[in-house]
Amino acid sequence: MSRYLPHPLLSLSLVVMWLLLTRFSLGHLLLGSVIAIGAGWVVERVQPPKPRLRRWHLIPRLFFIVAYDILRSNIAVAKVVLLGPDNPRYHSGFIRLDLKLRDPNALAVLAIIVTSTPGTAWIEYNREEDWLLLHVLDVFSEDDWQALIHDRYEALLMEIFE
Repeated sequence: MSRYLPHPLLSLSLVVMWLLLTRFSLGHLLLGSVIAIGAGWVVERVQPPKPRLRRWHLIPRLFFIVAYDILRSNIAVAKVVLLGPDNPRYHSGFIRLDLKLRDPNALAVLAIIVTSTPGTAWIEYNREEDWLLLHVLDVFSEDDWQALIHDRYEALLMEIFE
């Protein structure tokens, strides 16, 4: 079974997501299943490292922190949009962050967090020098962004994964 379906949970979750994003029909179920099984084979070929979660009990805390930050960020982005892009109080820019995080799975989770938060985008990661380049819609202070990423996300991800 594992040869034909190497990542059953991934494939199942992709089929469920496919059906949630489209109308449920036999055709969509079949197409979603083919895509999900193909994605499982691709992931098997890439051979990502297996995640080793050290502290499971911190995952809900991370979830609620991220949910709160996404809500706050939605409000902040709405203010920027409503006040207009020419407002002198807001300016976008790039921020370079030095990271201590090394685990590839933790970095992937950080990328998902940063990218799913409105107003921020993960632009580049340099593995040799361990820095991350972010684009931020409203750069209020580069030091505040450093503290936000390091204290709220990176430290917690290091506890969970490393």
